[in-house]
Amino acid sequence: FAQQTYVPDDNFEAYLEANGMGNGITNDDSVLTANINTLPYLNVSYQNISNLTGIEDFTALTFLDCKDNQINSLDLSSNLYLEFVACYNNQLNSLDVSGLTVLWNLDCGNNNLTSLDLSNNTALQEFSIYNNQLISLDVSNNIMLGILAASGNQLTSIDVSNNIYLSELSLYGNSLFSLDVVYNTNLVDLKCDGNQITNIDVSNNTALTHLYCAANQLISLNVSQNLSLTHLSCGTNPLTALDLSNNTAL
Repeated sequence: FAQQTYVPDDNFEAYLEANGMGNGITNDDSVLTANINTLPYLNVSYQNISNLTGIEDFTALTFLDCKDNQINSLDLSSNLYLEFVACYNNQLNSLDVSGLTVLWNLDCGNNNLTSLDLSNNTALQEFSIYNNQLISLDVSNNIMLGILAASGNQLTSIDVSNNIYLSELSLYGNSLFSLDVVYNTNLVDLKCDGNQITNIDVSNNTALTHLYCAANQLISLNVSQNLSLTHLSCGTNPLTALDLSNNTAL
């Protein structure tokens, strides 16, 4: 008998059957492994899937799009060649990407994640985990990160000192008391509005064009070294000092 892969979700199985990846038998919770284990690309977005069991046998996948479903748990530890994963707009409580050492783009926004281990994802360049339930986030091993979007979580602190290639950092709507971007000299876009930040030093961020730091606890703000700044939002702070002396591009 040919090897079968267990696919318990009826909608996932139906999609695979309809797209030539099944075994020709509807609703038997199985597809032919040989039909899926060499596929590099899978897009099952908007399919009303709640369980992606069976994905472990898609061992050649480099691209996975499963956004806008009702998936609550996703284990991609067997999909070692994945470079791109879009799993946003689901109901994820757990996500395992620990084995994905070539992953460079991950979007898992609009889920229910409270934690995520990124320690092995050293190739990660673009990472979005907005609107989840994170209390902490460790990106210290993700040296190549250029875009980090972690807005709408419950972060009280984050260390981005190792992420020297960051050009876009979005952290609005968290519970941050401080934010150190001294080492992020490539930052172009910084959004940290809606936190509890009392001080922010952007004097080293000379490439910055967009700074959104409204609705914090800033008493003073000096952007006189940010000569490329074209957009600044700093309202709803208890500011007593604001230095715009060199900002002719604003």
